[in-house]
Amino acid sequence: MMSAMILIILCYMLSSSCYISFFLLQKHFLHILAFGMLAAAFILHTALLSYQYMHFGQMPVHNLHQTLSFAAWAIAGVYLLMRFRLRLKILGAYTAPLVSLILIAAFFVPQSDPLPSTVLNSIWLVVHVLIIFVGEAALALAGGTGALYLMQEHAIKSKNPRFFLKRLPSLEFLDSTGYLFIIVGFTLLTVGLVTGFVYAEKVWGRIWSWDPKEIWSVITWLIYAALLHERLVAGWRGRRAAIMAIIGLAALIFTFIGVNFLLEGHHDEFTRW
Repeated sequence: MMSAMILIILCYMLSSSCYISFFLLQKHFLHILAFGMLAAAFILHTALLSYQYMHFGQMPVHNLHQTLSFAAWAIAGVYLLMRFRLRLKILGAYTAPLVSLILIAAFFVPQSDPLPSTVLNSIWLVVHVLIIFVGEAALALAGGTGALYLMQEHAIKSKNPRFFLKRLPSLEFLDSTGYLFIIVGFTLLTVGLVTGFVYAEKVWGRIWSWDPKEIWSVITWLIYAALLHERLVAGWRGRRAAIMAIIGLAALIFTFIGVNFLLEGHHDEFTRW
């Protein structure tokens, strides 16, 4: 499986190189190559995760290596899906390098085979993991779109805006795209939390146990809920929304990784990092 992982990483890295070259040179054939390599890497990645699921009989999110790999897969998949809806080519210059970095980190993380556990066999866990990871992937792309918005806004206000103005979409388009990602991500995150509560009730006999992962998941949810509320009620647009999307992404990263390193809770029972 390590050789397969190396091949997948190389494909994502080649896609990253092509996307960055496309961003700099604006040659259409570079985008075709970048998108093709990203799609090929995603297909190979899907095959690897499917093999791991069938081989171990469990969702491949048992340890940090598998969790990072699954997160990278979700981000690539959401981008490829939304790429046809949004036609935001340049976001690939954020997505492909991000996926590559996550997988490189996963490659160097020690691996361990899953231990037999009945708590990993619930259909609620499968549904919870899929929905949560896809939702978080959409929110990660919202954070990237927010960063692009701030770059374009800075370019417009600077004395020499030509470089970014020619390469990035309009501020209005970036703002509406980031909003769409947040709507999708927040909806899935909400459903994922609900399925997580159902799963917790079945495994631990209660839906809430003040587990650090639960607490920070709710904190992250509240940040995005506040963003959506202020956008709908107070008319937050543009810079404020972009900054909040980045803050939300920071909270998401801490919930996803930081909590498991710094705190302990029920999730350690089936995610032994």
